[in-house]
Amino acid sequence: MVDARRIFGDSAEGLAADYLVRAGLQIIERQYSSKMGEIDLIAMDGREVVFVEVKARKTAEFGYPEEAVTPSKLRKIGNTAMGYLRRHGLESADYRIDVVAIEFNIDPPRITHIKGVY
Repeated sequence: MVDARRIFGDSAEGLAADYLVRAGLQIIERQYSSKMGEIDLIAMDGREVVFVEVKARKTAEFGYPEEAVTPSKLRKIGNTAMGYLRRHGLESADYRIDVVAIEFNIDPPRITHIKGVY
């Protein structure tokens, strides 16, 4: 049986990827996973590697989706990103971490792209 949260998460990541492509980024990896952690999307913005955390909410009950990206979560993404860069020989590449927040309680869903959060 497929987990409903996974379906919702995949849907949000797909919407975020489409948004980023329309904004001119090139998606190079989805749902990257290593022993250090997970990164929802990895993209290129020109020559800059962009690690993207996607957060989505169906309701406003628990606040804005981007509020769920804690300093601890950002550190974990940062460590995972550094491992990705090392593993791919990109240690000297420019990079940033972005958050794409999606509010599904609004029709159409509201997408907020926050660049360079870490």
